[in-house]
Amino acid sequence: MRLKDLPAVFRVLRKHKRTTGPASVTEISENHQEDPYRVLISCLISLRTKDEVTAAASARLFELAATPSETIRLPEATLAKTIFPAGFYKTKARTLLEVSRTILEEFDGQVPDEIETLLTLKGVGRKTANLVRTLGHGKPGICVDTHVHRITNRWGYVATKNPNDTETALRAVLPKRYWIEINDLLVTYGREVCKPISPHCSKCGLESYCARVGVGRSR
Repeated sequence: MRLKDLPAVFRVLRKHKRTTGPASVTEISENHQEDPYRVLISCLISLRTKDEVTAAASARLFELAATPSETIRLPEATLAKTIFPAGFYKTKARTLLEVSRTILEEFDGQVPDEIETLLTLKGVGRKTANLVRTLGHGKPGICVDTHVHRITNRWGYVATKNPNDTETALRAVLPKRYWIEINDLLVTYGREVCKPISPHCSKCGLESYCARVGVGRSR
């Protein structure tokens, strides 16, 4: 895949997204006018949890507490019950309380917008930090999860061994206008079309642009 292919590639990805809808965290951010706290909390809930469970758990929680000060007033058991059946819901409840206290005590109740600062919060990795920066604050960043890592390598657009290296590589070669949306577009595309094993190449609108790096068997 070449730089000049990107406008056509992203048109295909956007068209696909319109038929499937956004990932849960993106939908939450859109519904709450780029509220970085809600994006952060929904990201923490989403780890190892299906989108539909994340969306429902986040909605229940935000009815009870939508700010750090409201969250820390909730008992840990109430938090855990509210976000159940999210994966590791008891551990996540403790994390949500700790993160909320840190935001209040160290950042005057405001969620940071810099990646390195966000990484100091409990449970926050680069994926979550980039999502909070991009979807919560509307600032440039590239969120790289397994889908973005796999698909951009499969395209032949980058050649990297892990998501962190992919983020670095994409920051160097991907035009900034695509940074914020690439994760949401490739998450939905990766789940339904460009699957990890036996991708649906026969119905992929990007087949003519893709180098199919590492693809052995496809459908």
